[in-house]
Amino acid sequence: MIRRKPIEDDEENPERWLVSYADFITLLFAFFVVMYSISSVNKSKYIDLTSSMGSAFSGVKPTKPKGQAENNTSNNKIKGQQNTIIKPLPLSHLYQEKLRRERESMTTMGVNLSNTLAPLINDEKVRISQNNRGVRIDIHDSLLFKPGSADIAKEAAEIINDIAIMLKDNQRQIQVEGHTDNIEIHTPLFFSNWELSAVRATTVVRLFTDTGITAKRLSAIGFGSAQPVSDNETPLGRAKNRRVSIMILYESQNPEETSLDITPSKSL
Repeated sequence: MIRRKPIEDDEENPERWLVSYADFITLLFAFFVVMYSISSVNKSKYIDLTSSMGSAFSGVKPTKPKGQAENNTSNNKIKGQQNTIIKPLPLSHLYQEKLRRERESMTTMGVNLSNTLAPLINDEKVRISQNNRGVRIDIHDSLLFKPGSADIAKEAAEIINDIAIMLKDNQRQIQVEGHTDNIEIHTPLFFSNWELSAVRATTVVRLFTDTGITAKRLSAIGFGSAQPVSDNETPLGRAKNRRVSIMILYESQNPEETSLDITPSKSL
């Protein structure tokens, strides 16, 4: 009986790696095609998107430039298909623009207040300035109170009323600050300058509420002698430090206050 010769396995093909390499190259090519298609941006649509998002974040309605022709839209689309560079959203620019308009509005209000209180400003009884918080009205304490007292003077009601008339038409927050000199006071009513400055501030706040300004816009704080504007070594300097400051604050960017409870950490 003739024995059959065993079948030998084919020798390993040395070029089998080309199949895996070709698959890898194909997948890599598909990946770059997908990335390229994603990176191609229609410029006109992207401008509309950034404008809409910017207006949503800033509250400013987008406006189209005057004289823009309708046929430019198609040209912008063609150019946009060729431009693949994505520019960042102009939110910072919109915020700066809104802040600039707010400062201009506050400056106008400060000028109107200075015109109304011009005689007192010329007599150096009132000073109006603008800082990074808003518009500040510094009123000499002699116009509002008697020395060492928080009882409002009769002449002060007219001054506060003139200021309140110009502040009724907006919803800006108003902070009234009481300030004293460095000479300590100790009476049955006021244990220290802190109490005197705080009660004077609340007295002015009460006058504002009497004129019709809503209480939610008002706040009072007493600084005592902690924030002088002049030297306390001279009578003139101490007189400048005894004042009530009315701060008209910039509009709040977050009108709805949010809070987060902070709880004690658990012991290990």
